[in-house]
Amino acid sequence: MPNLRRATDVVFAVVVTAWISASACAAAESPAVQRYEPDWTSLDARPLPAWYDQSKFGVFIHWGVYSVPAFGSEWFWMNWRGRKGANYVNFMAKNYKPGFTYQEFGPQFTAEFFDPMQWASIIKDSGAKYVVLTTKHHEGYTLWPSKKSFGWNSVDVGPHRDLVGDLSRAIRSLNKTRFGVYHSLYEWFNPLWLQDKQSNLTTRTFVTEKVLPELYELVNHYKPEIIWSDGEWEAPDTYWDSLNFLAWLYNDSPVKDTIVVNDRWGGDTLCKHGGFLTCADRYQPGKVVGRKWENAMTIDKYSWSYRRNARALDVYSIQNLIAQLVETVSFGGNLLLNISPTSDGMIPPLHEERLLQIGQWLSVNGESIFGSNPWSTCQNDTQQPHLWYTQGKNSSTIYSIVLKWPDGNLLSSACLDKLDIESIVMLDTQSKLKWSQKTEGGLMIKLEDKSKTKTEWGWVLRVTLNP
Repeated sequence: MPNLRRATDVVFAVVVTAWISASACAAAESPAVQRYEPDWTSLDARPLPAWYDQSKFGVFIHWGVYSVPAFGSEWFWMNWRGRKGANYVNFMAKNYKPGFTYQEFGPQFTAEFFDPMQWASIIKDSGAKYVVLTTKHHEGYTLWPSKKSFGWNSVDVGPHRDLVGDLSRAIRSLNKTRFGVYHSLYEWFNPLWLQDKQSNLTTRTFVTEKVLPELYELVNHYKPEIIWSDGEWEAPDTYWDSLNFLAWLYNDSPVKDTIVVNDRWGGDTLCKHGGFLTCADRYQPGKVVGRKWENAMTIDKYSWSYRRNARALDVYSIQNLIAQLVETVSFGGNLLLNISPTSDGMIPPLHEERLLQIGQWLSVNGESIFGSNPWSTCQNDTQQPHLWYTQGKNSSTIYSIVLKWPDGNLLSSACLDKLDIESIVMLDTQSKLKWSQKTEGGLMIKLEDKSKTKTEWGWVLRVTLNP
């Protein structure tokens, strides 16, 4: 037994020595951990986490005290008190007592019907891969118990709930949907902001006492994987101290490996710097651009927030929304589609319906969207404006997305002409289709009868090329 033990010890020592040696070699060969400096050259060089580009579709949620008057838009307070818009002044004079203040809307933001699991289920069924919640808009009211927003947050006033925490837990409990936060840098009427503004931004009290502490709270407490910054335009990034915050976010934060940010970090950063570009609300460049971008748009044609007087005609049709999704993804963007809950916590029925309809369409045609890439040859057919293209993860797979059913079930494609095609399959029916070359160029595809399809808002053909 002693000899056997000695032999075992020798073998063990050899194995450990080899493991240590291999580990040392691996460490020597591995590059040093990337550290990002607080300058745009370094920060912009950070690779965008792959999950964001692959996701393609997310849901935006605008919800706050502005959901109580629910008139005009989320800019209600500014339009009423700041700009003194006639419609807003008259609305308040007609419906509220003299001297009524915006803060008096706070207790009416009750969220009594807010069921985070119900919201999460609807979002899951929409097919969305990420969610962005407005945790604080320009009114300054926070949907979490911020230590820097005492008396003007969802625990102190209104629902008496941590709405950010409730929704983030529900979203993450159902599937792999990523949770993100919208955060406004500035606040219209915050005295600290107004003082800094009065000093021509030579002081930064608002940033050090309010803005940055809030951002650190959000990241450390809720670990979002998107920060959708806004309200940047009245001051440069040096005032907001954006560079130092982003360097910390990328280097040392609890979400440093997965976090994605947009381009709204100072008056001179829009459409230039950050993780992905937004450039403008409802941004649609109409071409493939050099950077990852996002089209943030609304279901309500006229507002990001709930409007009590909205009509059915004010809501985009499902055909329009599917077309927006397809066009956006074809050009390499993501679609972030906004819904507008009520002050009592309900998603308006038409908004819910649109999300579920998109989910229905994606359940059949999602492989043409998720994880796809822009096709370098064509994004929109040169002869058929209702025919769009994406490319699969495998370069031999092209998706043709038909947004208008062709007359006679015959689809003409100029972009697929001259390609060496192995097969064409309609995702909706999983049927192989026949095709032929047109005498004047282009490809003619014979579709099945439309009555055999499940969806009404777009049909996808998987075109497989011969290797």
